[in-house]
Amino acid sequence: MFVRKFISHIIILRPINVLISGISIIIASRIIQPDNSIILVSTLALIVMLFTSGANTLNDFIDYKIDLINRPSRPIPIGDVKKSVAFYMALSFFIMGSLLCMQLNDNAKIIGIFIAMPIMVLYTTYLKKLPLIGNLAVAFTIGLSFIFCGAAFNSFSPMIIPMILCFLLSFLRELIKDIADIEGDQVLGLKTFPIYYGLGITKNFVLTTCFISGLVFIVPYVIGIYNEWYLFFLIVGVEIPLGFIVFLMVKNPGITSAKKAAKILKISTFFGLIAIYTGSTL
Repeated sequence: MFVRKFISHIIILRPINVLISGISIIIASRIIQPDNSIILVSTLALIVMLFTSGANTLNDFIDYKIDLINRPSRPIPIGDVKKSVAFYMALSFFIMGSLLCMQLNDNAKIIGIFIAMPIMVLYTTYLKKLPLIGNLAVAFTIGLSFIFCGAAFNSFSPMIIPMILCFLLSFLRELIKDIADIEGDQVLGLKTFPIYYGLGITKNFVLTTCFISGLVFIVPYVIGIYNEWYLFFLIVGVEIPLGFIVFLMVKNPGITSAKKAAKILKISTFFGLIAIYTGSTL
């Protein structure tokens, strides 16, 4: 029983997401400059991982009733993690992340403490209830993590394309997750995009976003910013998965397809960063 509850207190963080967020910052730092300070890179990765852990835990605390329907096996619904414990865990992660952030330069402090973290909290408590606004808030925050990294190294320009890539893929993923969560969201009276506009319009919006994103991602190669390695990893890890998502959404635009598509996009975001890293350094 103790071991199961301990594991549940790890699961509530969504450890894979947290790990990916940290690795993404390490890759981003290498894109800026391969020989950047290990201490600073590690600090940035830890800050982003702490903020991500805080946001994920707070999300489970706020979404307890929704998870009873959409994800009944999550740690709080099954009783392995108390709601009060989840709240204090989230608070602790945000405080630790903020304290570490205070060690950075002024631009990074402002982005981390006064922009990114408030948006995370505001999204979880309010913005996620609004159609499209919540999706944009999450995507913006994830994209902002790369600007945060650039600010810490006083080098913004190499982070613009990673920010755009992650923003588009994250926005698409959040929109698709709303389709996957539609049953629980409807019960609680939320007004997400699929609920407000219907599955038909949402499907068309997803397909359009996939098409536009696929074109945008090719542009850095076409105009010579990145080399052939970028194109290779982009096609394998991003463009082909986007095509498969289009197939899924056309064939069966429902909850099952949405869950598969959301998982695919999580992996594609990571592959997109690999594409940028190899395309700019090899």
